[in-house]
Amino acid sequence: MAEHTSSNITIEAAPAEVMGVIADFDRYPEWTGEVKEAEIRATDDRGRAAEVRLVLDAGAIKDDHTLAYTWTGENEVSWSLVKSQMLRVLDGSYRLRALDGGARTEVTYQLTVDVKIPMLGMIKRKAEKVIIDRALAGLKKRVEGGPATSGAPRADEAEKH
Repeated sequence: MAEHTSSNITIEAAPAEVMGVIADFDRYPEWTGEVKEAEIRATDDRGRAAEVRLVLDAGAIKDDHTLAYTWTGENEVSWSLVKSQMLRVLDGSYRLRALDGGARTEVTYQLTVDVKIPMLGMIKRKAEKVIIDRALAGLKKRVEGGPATSGAPRADEAEKH
């Protein structure tokens, strides 16, 4: 089984507000850092993105790829790779958990990346960590409207599984 990297962050907003930002793919280039373009190619019966083309530039990993999204309830979305120029695997998820009666949200981001070219495992894990940390900090900033660094996950918070 492939290793994955995960990290958590707490956002001062309700889960529905956080998921609203996560589901707004058209605006990803404004806050994710790594995503330079996003295009919804298909939607599900509820109008949520089911397939999205993304142009990614995450330092060691640059790619134009398409992901398939699965929405589980109102507080979880996962994705898997449909096609890619450089990646063999790009699977991940956002899981949201309401805190303080729904006033705050714990967001867990899990990611597994594998590239078609040979790359050391530690370099892949570092790329995953960079993607996760930037995405969580960007998500927090986008939802809260504050600085991305406040509450950003520390390097020691990421886990390998």
